[in-house]
Amino acid sequence: MIAALTQLLLFQLAGEVISRALNLPVPGAVLGMALLFVFLCVRGGASAEMEKTTGYLLRYMSILFVPAGVGVMLILPILQTEGLPIVLATLISTGLAIAVTGWLAQRLSRWRSNTDPHD
Repeated sequence: MIAALTQLLLFQLAGEVISRALNLPVPGAVLGMALLFVFLCVRGGASAEMEKTTGYLLRYMSILFVPAGVGVMLILPILQTEGLPIVLATLISTGLAIAVTGWLAQRLSRWRSNTDPHD
């Protein structure tokens, strides 16, 4: 478990270092997750220890939302005045993300079926 946690934290650290060193507008945690994804794809999947550790972390992930809830309570006055623009921006950006993801998935699916030698 310690090795898997260390591996997760090292990928997050690598993402933070890259994000800050290159002054990217992407959070380091997101870059770290992308690096971990690439690593797992190249490796062929997660080890049994990594699966067990991440399963344990996911089981208790709801606890991590408590600080976020408290943060929302602290900015409640801002939400009362700016709530509508925030909700609209969230809905529009989510809709765009879903549409672009669906479009990209269709394009990649067609491309893969055209280049697959086993068909």
